[in-house]
Amino acid sequence: MFHIVLFQPEIPPNTGNVIRLCANSGTTLHLVKPLGFELTRKAVRRAGLDYEELAQVRVHPNLPACLEALQDARLFSIETGGSRAYSDAQFKPNDALIFGPETRGLPARVLDRLPRERQLAIPMRAGNRSLNLSNAVALVVYEAWRQNGFTGASASQ
Repeated sequence: MFHIVLFQPEIPPNTGNVIRLCANSGTTLHLVKPLGFELTRKAVRRAGLDYEELAQVRVHPNLPACLEALQDARLFSIETGGSRAYSDAQFKPNDALIFGPETRGLPARVLDRLPRERQLAIPMRAGNRSLNLSNAVALVVYEAWRQNGFTGASASQ
């Protein structure tokens, strides 16, 4: 359905939450190295990242390798300095949503690859820095999925 790209994620529990989100939304997760944690089975289980059996998780050695794998996808960045609200974008299946590392966001070299209209932001009150990474990913993924009729979702219990 959609692709989430976590560029150099640093905090294991955030990535664990995103893996759960991907498992529940049918979204593919792409992790771009270097990672701020190990992806060994023991480290993954300890960090609560053991949903890898339920989600498609791909690890890329660098951004060019990730972008090569996503060559048919439209790319959107979600960053505090984005030019428009994520809810104003019109998402399509196979779109890729790129999020930066928790402590520093996406570098200019990544943002420069995207047209300004695909550099999105999540509205917040003035004076605040950012949302938790996994919360930000959830907001945007569910908006994209909603716009596409929650394709593949089961009815609520």
